[in-house]
Amino acid sequence: MLTALKKRIPRRVMHAYHFLRALVAVTLNGYPARKLTVIGVTGTDGKTTTSHLIYHILHAAGQPVSLISTTGAIIHGRENQPLGLHVTTPNPFELQNFIKTAVRAGSKYLVLESTSHGLAQYRVWGSNYQIGVVTNITREHLDYHGSYEQYLKDKARLLKSVKTSILNRDDSSFEKLKPLAGGKLLTYGLKPGADVTSDGFRLTPAGPALSGDAPNIHNVVITKGEGMDITIPRLGRTVRAQLVGDYNAQNILAATSVGLTLGLSPDAIAAGIKKATPPPGRLQRVDAGQPFTVFVDFAHTPNSLENVLKLLRGMTKKRLIVVFGCAGLRDPYKRHPMGTSAGRYADLTVITAEDPRTESLDDIMAEVAKGVETQGKVRDESYFLIGDRQKAIQFALDHAQPGDIVVTCGKAHEQSMCFGTVEYPWDEFQAVKHALGVAGVEALKLPTYAEHNS
Repeated sequence: MLTALKKRIPRRVMHAYHFLRALVAVTLNGYPARKLTVIGVTGTDGKTTTSHLIYHILHAAGQPVSLISTTGAIIHGRENQPLGLHVTTPNPFELQNFIKTAVRAGSKYLVLESTSHGLAQYRVWGSNYQIGVVTNITREHLDYHGSYEQYLKDKARLLKSVKTSILNRDDSSFEKLKPLAGGKLLTYGLKPGADVTSDGFRLTPAGPALSGDAPNIHNVVITKGEGMDITIPRLGRTVRAQLVGDYNAQNILAATSVGLTLGLSPDAIAAGIKKATPPPGRLQRVDAGQPFTVFVDFAHTPNSLENVLKLLRGMTKKRLIVVFGCAGLRDPYKRHPMGTSAGRYADLTVITAEDPRTESLDDIMAEVAKGVETQGKVRDESYFLIGDRQKAIQFALDHAQPGDIVVTCGKAHEQSMCFGTVEYPWDEFQAVKHALGVAGVEALKLPTYAEHNS
């Protein structure tokens, strides 16, 4: 009912409301961001990984730094502070409290992952950005912004008052963002012409197990994927990274650009890149001793799904199996292209639930399926519709053969799934481990599926 009521209120009134909330939050907390160098990161994809890379670079340089991102907050070394369900940018009161806590703890830098919603709704107002980074801007969240042009303008709010704007020269948004960028402009990219670029990169063998929140649990090892060596002329060296893919190479160049802007040494930048592990649920491997490879990834946009599947397609001579869905009450026009990408790269596609909310899950899956079929795929042969996500993951893993790669996309680190208006507990890693037959790991059940589609 509250959501329906908000839709009836003119947007300019809502903007005024959001601004007043932010003003009160900043005032009550004493404008804490003025005591920090704040680095804002926005974009459709790659925000979280780039934010973590910047954090690790600053940490390697010995700088006191805090981080607020999709996967949680790290306030002056205190990790895993959750932000809430389906939240990247907290509400202004929570955000300003995080910032004030970071200042009191002794941080001098803050890396703030900033969404288009957070920027448009003034949640980040008063954050005093000094550096603004844009990873890329592709079609997303048009259910809220109304058009790609408005989405881009809302993203560009990050750049309005910064001292340095760091833009991806390779991205199609570059020419439109360039006149909107404040301060000094620094560009990065894999193609010639960028200020910070690469002479190339190559994959390296798989890394060891992660530590911290992904230890050996129930004989399962959640590990990093392969890594890569990337040559960065501006650093005068080749850097070892625990990330893979050209999209992560761009994220590394974006983070490197921040380090150079801050005057950090090439040694510190290289050390930070080398130390940075993939954020939770970013192409994260789950190994229970099975003869095939399983990854969990957050890809939930056409661009990110295309990038992940294209990368994995090149990493196996066997089959690629993908499990994914599309969210309800979100931009419906991305469903067809996501299905098209799955049909193009995957040998076996399993379409399932990803927060259908009050939309019909069957209708959502049918829209995705139309995209899969454009690539010549046939239902119940090369693609399947299984609304229960636990059963969908089980089906995919049961059909995997030695040497195959299976990737589940869209949920990753998120801890709930929305059916109707209710958030039900969900843990993608638990679902995968149960499907792999790990002892002591229970199946996750979403009993609302039948009700939701009845």
